[in-house]
Amino acid sequence: MQFLSRANAKVARAASLKNRWEGPVDGPALHKKKKIVFIAADLGDAGVSSVFNGVREASTAAGWEVLPINCRGRCNQGASIISQALDMKADGIILAGVDVTSQSKGMAAAVKAKIPVVGWHASVKSGPTDGLFTNVATNPKEVGQLAALYTVVDSNNKAGIVVFTDSSNPFLLAKSTAIVETIRQCEGCKLLSLEDVPLAESHIKMKGVVESLVKRFGAKWTHVIGVNDFYFDLLEVPTTASLIASNKLVAVAAGDGSPTAYKRIRANSLQTATVPEPLSMHAWQIVDELNRAFSNAEHSNYVSALHLVTAQNIAYDGGQKNMFEPANDFRTHYQKFWSK
Repeated sequence: MQFLSRANAKVARAASLKNRWEGPVDGPALHKKKKIVFIAADLGDAGVSSVFNGVREASTAAGWEVLPINCRGRCNQGASIISQALDMKADGIILAGVDVTSQSKGMAAAVKAKIPVVGWHASVKSGPTDGLFTNVATNPKEVGQLAALYTVVDSNNKAGIVVFTDSSNPFLLAKSTAIVETIRQCEGCKLLSLEDVPLAESHIKMKGVVESLVKRFGAKWTHVIGVNDFYFDLLEVPTTASLIASNKLVAVAAGDGSPTAYKRIRANSLQTATVPEPLSMHAWQIVDELNRAFSNAEHSNYVSALHLVTAQNIAYDGGQKNMFEPANDFRTHYQKFWSK
């Protein structure tokens, strides 16, 4: 009962309106005409592409040129991708969804060249780490814990849970580790399986994985938690959906709040909740952090609060646009001190 009480309290707090600005209120004026290279783990990922578009939006007034390098899930293979960005004469570099520890040589070259690198989900840690000026991200352990707690509350402590993760990405692995740890604190819940399905290969592997899960667990499988909404896109593919039709699964995602996730939650179709990223707000923060680096100022030290989207609050904080965009007027707050 104590565990459920704490779970309910955390879920309620996360589901509350995010209409109060808690970010920076002062900083340097925005530098003009900078060349920024945006290194994307995969621009086919809804979260990464939204951040890219947000960076371009935030920097347009200052005349920044934002050039993408799309790794398509293969940033960790071959020559240093950061060195390629340096060859493009970048003034600043954004590492989006790429594990910074896999880019040690490139990071060393960037530091030597005095070119600032700002990460987005480039590490499990927020703030300066591994040569990054700063890393903009929510806390993956807290995201995973929140998704698991909501599942416990939603099932009234009686869930048979399968977790989908991608261990090739430290950020996603940190989420699933927290999910598993939290589920194990729920006496009435059963962790049936932890399935390691790399996102880059999930469209190929998902049908076979689901087929195996149904054979092994049958009706005992009632809930599924994914470290990314995309797993549930694949569960809706007709050939896969037919396998789980009799299970009537309840799905919860520990990120990132894709448009398809919002549509499922609104329609009460498979997915009941997601822990979304404030992608546009993160993009504006990334521009602000790069600008602070250009000005030899300190990073902002801002980490946005977690949010939980369910059918009860989906109409607020950007939900009408099928995205999490806090109603805290973040654009105005940044523009106020950028234009001083």
